[in-house]
Amino acid sequence: MARYTGPKAKIARKFGEPIEGQSKVLQKKNYPPGMHGKGRRKKQSEYAIQLMEKQKAKYIYGVLERQFARMFDIASRKKGVTGENLLQLLECRLDNTVFRLGIAPTRRGARQLVSHKHILVNGEVVNIPSYQLKPGDVIGVRERSKSLEAITESLRGRDIKRYTWLEWDGGSLSGKFINVPLRDDIPENIKEQLIVELYSK
Repeated sequence: MARYTGPKAKIARKFGEPIEGQSKVLQKKNYPPGMHGKGRRKKQSEYAIQLMEKQKAKYIYGVLERQFARMFDIASRKKGVTGENLLQLLECRLDNTVFRLGIAPTRRGARQLVSHKHILVNGEVVNIPSYQLKPGDVIGVRERSKSLEAITESLRGRDIKRYTWLEWDGGSLSGKFINVPLRDDIPENIKEQLIVELYSK
């Protein structure tokens, strides 16, 4: 299965949340997409609820099924709470951090910047969106890429959100990954315990 590239509004309506950024369509149509969207209000099974939560996490972070399953396997073998470990692994991805820093307006855009070799990690080009950052890593924009319209526009409209695990230097267009975020610091509305229960079946 390829990565989803269809209408963002359709996904937002499916989950009833602005999965890939704010969507005005939710204000007009707060029911699922499709010709039977308004009538689909039957009670969901426990499995369906758990599956929806996993799909939501995959769409939010832009991760495919095989990648997601691999990350869950790593999370389950680490010390600590499996669900929290999973979200921390997703947050430590390079594309997600580029998005969090405001270098790109969306995770999809951040993935493209990384893939096209516009991003540096500790002074070296890294073109792997799933690259796992470690505390102390410095994420920057290549010198010749600093004038890219996609980057300058994103930084100009950058919403100054302060994430406790990130530092941003506007002068050098670089950020520092200070530490792995705690669950309480991760703003995404994901019920990770449902995902753990799904994989535990």
